[in-house]
Amino acid sequence: MCIRDRLESEMFGYKAGAFTGAVKNKKGLFEEADRGTLFLDEIGDMDIALQAKLLRVLENNTFIKAGDTKETSVDVRVIAATNKDLKKLIGEGKFRDDLFYRISVIQINLPPLRNRVDDIKLLADIFINIFSKKLKKNIPLVEQTFYDKLFSYTFPGNTRELKNIIERIILLSDRSTLTVSDLPLEIKNSLDEYGLI
Repeated sequence: MCIRDRLESEMFGYKAGAFTGAVKNKKGLFEEADRGTLFLDEIGDMDIALQAKLLRVLENNTFIKAGDTKETSVDVRVIAATNKDLKKLIGEGKFRDDLFYRISVIQINLPPLRNRVDDIKLLADIFINIFSKKLKKNIPLVEQTFYDKLFSYTFPGNTRELKNIIERIILLSDRSTLTVSDLPLEIKNSLDEYGLI
């Protein structure tokens, strides 16, 4: 089964016998999210053929599972995200313009984390709390210099990078206070735009 078929079966499900290994019926994400919200991340990477099927379910609220002959109806709100320029992809024939206009009811353009320095401490604190609980660590204190170094870093991986950095720090920490020494080298060695080095 190719990647597109796997993604299609994850999104829309399948009937038993639809393909080798399909031994029982499986609901897809759209059916599981019925009367709720489904988040589609990196929609700009979606295969063009699968985009047509997505457009159909967004337009008609129906789809046909692999191996089925009847439509399944759903009522799903879709939130889609991408880091790609969808208008550019449309010009290159890699993204359907009709799907673009269908999903563009409300657009929220979120600047990269490096342009939202005020969000860094808020997000770092949230991730510290999450991973302290998950990893059963007691880390009640964070030195201001720890945050200052985070503010000076450009975060090419945006919020995901910050989340992964904090998880790694908490995992490796054996103290109750986070300091600059806990930060990875790429942050410790970063050029400091704010004169904090």
